[in-house]
Amino acid sequence: MSPAPRRPLDLTGFWLMLGLALLFGANNLMIKLGNEGLQPVFFAGVRSVIGTGALALWMAWRKIPVRLDLWRAGLMMGFLFSAEFMLLFIALDNTSVVRASSLFYAMPIWLALAAHFLFPGERLTGPRALGFALGFSGVVLTLAGRAGGLGDGSIGGDLAAIFAGVSWAAIVVVSRKTALGNTPAETQILWQTVVSAVLLCALAPLYGGPLVRDFDGFQAIMLVVQALGVVCVGFVTWFWLLGRYQASTLASFSFLTPALSALLGWLVLDEPVAATTPIAIALLIAGLMLINRRRA
Repeated sequence: MSPAPRRPLDLTGFWLMLGLALLFGANNLMIKLGNEGLQPVFFAGVRSVIGTGALALWMAWRKIPVRLDLWRAGLMMGFLFSAEFMLLFIALDNTSVVRASSLFYAMPIWLALAAHFLFPGERLTGPRALGFALGFSGVVLTLAGRAGGLGDGSIGGDLAAIFAGVSWAAIVVVSRKTALGNTPAETQILWQTVVSAVLLCALAPLYGGPLVRDFDGFQAIMLVVQALGVVCVGFVTWFWLLGRYQASTLASFSFLTPALSALLGWLVLDEPVAATTPIAIALLIAGLMLINRRRA
């Protein structure tokens, strides 16, 4: 059975994606703050443990199937989810929210490139090709800004943020190219949280340092908001939308996210901003808006 055709964003999709852009825009800030209480890989793993429990209860109540018969795709998505958030949490432990935001949320340009080859009707031609070039230029400029000693953090953290975004794009591809993508959003997220809960908790000691840093009530709030708000609500809504709208169009609507995330890093954490960073974010946003065009 061929998957149902995806459509451009309608009014419902617009408002849901706007809400997700705001939530995901604050996500990097919450991770950065949460890393102060828990070691980053352990933080990501515990988040998945809590998210798995909440999702399992919800699915049991709603009688949503787990679909064990789709274990191959489930494991693949789980491994990619583990890589995405291990890399993102490590990135935010080693580089600033401002820089990580312009690198991680470049995900739509990698997805648009994959969609060009893999998804009929979503070719990267005309303005979309220009959008890809602009977005890629923004990534390069962000990395180049470090050459003059500008910005905050390490090149390793920057690269981790980039590959976290690539892993996110790969999850979307697997969802679209396998039967698991036609299951309820909760089923797809549960596979990802179950696998990542095991992998990330097992890998956490390899990152080094104590698993618990300076955990207090505020850190507990960050953990709960991450597990219930971002994972259970945000990611489930994302995959629900992914099953109904075009992949490149949906992802590209998140052009608000990197700007908002970088702004929060600057306002809340008083992070330094390289002279090239606003230009890089502007290039990324311009690129995502062009990729978002319905017709090329």
